[in-house]
Amino acid sequence: MSPSHLFNRLAKWASRAAGRPLGFVLALAVVLAWILTGPLFGFSDTWQLVINTGTTIVTFLMVFLIQNSQNRDTEAIQLKLDELIRATRGAHNALLDLEELEERELDAFRARYVALARHARERDDEETDRGTPEVNDLG
Repeated sequence: MSPSHLFNRLAKWASRAAGRPLGFVLALAVVLAWILTGPLFGFSDTWQLVINTGTTIVTFLMVFLIQNSQNRDTEAIQLKLDELIRATRGAHNALLDLEELEERELDAFRARYVALARHARERDDEETDRGTPEVNDLG
């Protein structure tokens, strides 16, 4: 098993576990245990350092897990959107894989769609573009 595959499996498992009620309950239990031990350790600097260090380490690691999950989810959504564009009659296949374009190329596409939307809103007749042709043809 490759390190990348192992990390992906670990990231999926950890993000699912952290996002479940039991993950929250365990984190809450750790904080409560820390609070309850305060008087035992005289609310010392070391006692405070324990929670600060622990939460910093967990936060640092969670950033990577969250980013991995978000990257995976975003990629899946982009692929699904690409398939919808590809499968929709009248859709522009040039819009497939837009997320890979440079910023200036995206700006050019965006400007065209902003102009189309403005033109559609300015039209004052019954032919305004409100809805999809496939749905409007059924009624």
